[in-house]
Amino acid sequence: MLRQARVTDVPAMHALIGRFADEGKMLPRPRAWLYEMVRDFLVADEEGRIAGTGALRTLWEDWGEICSLAVFDEHRGKGLGTGIVENLLSQATLLGLRRVFVLTYIPEFFKRFDFEEVPKSVLPHRVWADCINCPKFPDCGEQAMIREMK
Repeated sequence: MLRQARVTDVPAMHALIGRFADEGKMLPRPRAWLYEMVRDFLVADEEGRIAGTGALRTLWEDWGEICSLAVFDEHRGKGLGTGIVENLLSQATLLGLRRVFVLTYIPEFFKRFDFEEVPKSVLPHRVWADCINCPKFPDCGEQAMIREMK
């Protein structure tokens, strides 16, 4: 079941994101940041346990970012990541965002949602604040992708 994240979910979200960050597959997120951003997050709840998470951040009047998308390995293949992305894109539409972007190591996943690969230079400058704090900066290897909303 997909639902809005709650503050009580933050420790599990932090563990999930931290696991993938430790493997170099995503940007680490401090627990304090997750508490601040909890309203932007969805979680996939499988029988009372967090199986996946993802957020839609609003960066400017017409830009949004899907970030911190992760699903525990044992829950992959169930459509949880797809459900999270579809829900976040619906939220972007309701908010009136014209563009949603992602930074990802798995562009083929996001191509299914009509995201297109673009140079990072076309992204809003606010994105670079996260990039500068990344241990892989400046050569992280993530692909920037944008979806123009309809």
